[in-house]
Amino acid sequence: MFKKITLILLLLAFISCKKENTMTKEKIKLAEWLLGKWENNTANGKLSESWEKVNDSLFQAQSYFIKDTDTLHFETISLEQKGEDLHYNSTIKGQNNDKLISFKLKVETESQLIFENPKQDYPQKITYNKITNDSIQIVISGIQKGKPSSETYPMKKIN
Repeated sequence: MFKKITLILLLLAFISCKKENTMTKEKIKLAEWLLGKWENNTANGKLSESWEKVNDSLFQAQSYFIKDTDTLHFETISLEQKGEDLHYNSTIKGQNNDKLISFKLKVETESQLIFENPKQDYPQKITYNKITNDSIQIVISGIQKGKPSSETYPMKKIN
């Protein structure tokens, strides 16, 4: 009898771990449309963001803004799923003492991801909108110097 109960408990533990493992990867799957290289060319320079899948719970990206031959902005980004939470983690060279800033996923649909960090000075919200398979819009927003502020970046997929 003891062996049967032990076997049943082990089987239940195995099944629940497998189910939890599958569930923990579901939120990041909603962001797979971000994978690839995105660009926005303007008269002020070129904004690029390149996303790659590292594993089932981690995507990484590099974002940079180049004007002529100068890199004016360089950021490393990751989307990381831990348990049921998906986090957008950002490190911007030359800002916040090069420390990581994390934003938690608050809204998720097949075509929109909204990450928020109300404690961050600016932005407090980062939104990715899928317009088409080769077009997205990135919006950073929040309160800056006591006033609502928002910046929008339309991006085209180049590969």
